[in-house]
Amino acid sequence: MALDPRLLEILACPQDKGPLLYFADEQALYNPRLQRRYLIQQDIPNMLIDESELVEPPEHQRLLAKAEAEALASPVAMPADTPSAEASQSSPNTADTP
Repeated sequence: MALDPRLLEILACPQDKGPLLYFADEQALYNPRLQRRYLIQQDIPNMLIDESELVEPPEHQRLLAKAEAEALASPVAMPADTPSAEASQSSPNTADTP
């Protein structure tokens, strides 16, 4: 069962207070900035930081690619301020430094 869209609008990461990616088929919410996954159990998101999972880089890339693919299919699926898979792999821009 999918989470209520109204609930998804107000849920945020308890650590950095930023938006989360929702993966209904995996029953998880994901913070790509902190690479932290919050599981959904019995339709209730477990938003306790201590019980969340830290995601390794290969899984992080998979989740970003999946979120990007879902965003292309439905433009409202991924928040605008969430980094894309390409942005998370790029190095800092040094062209602006004097």
